[in-house]
Amino acid sequence: MLNPQLYRTSVNWDEIPATDVRPGVRRKVYATDEVVLAWHELSVGMALNPHTHDDFDQLVMILGGRCNYYVDGVPHDMSAGSMLLVPRGAEHYVEPTEGPCINLDVFAPPRADFLAHAWRPAAQG
Repeated sequence: MLNPQLYRTSVNWDEIPATDVRPGVRRKVYATDEVVLAWHELSVGMALNPHTHDDFDQLVMILGGRCNYYVDGVPHDMSAGSMLLVPRGAEHYVEPTEGPCINLDVFAPPRADFLAHAWRPAAQG
């Protein structure tokens, strides 16, 4: 079922407040019933965070800056316009090399731990 407040609603990333996740990492989250979009601003020198997730795939798109995006130990040099699929179960992390590095992650099915932090539109009157 579609969330009626999101259906046919235009949203600009500038309307969604950023959250400081940890030093060097800021995040904005937009979610529907079927997918999560997570915008990240990543600083050069931030702590690296290798991790895996087994319940969803992750599509990464770099919007600005430059980074090495590691998947199962293999670095991928990425800059604005670069995209990469991280399959569920693959160890991955990002290392910004020119910044800030801005990336957009798409999680499908939705990433449950991000849903609580997702932006919600104001209730229609």
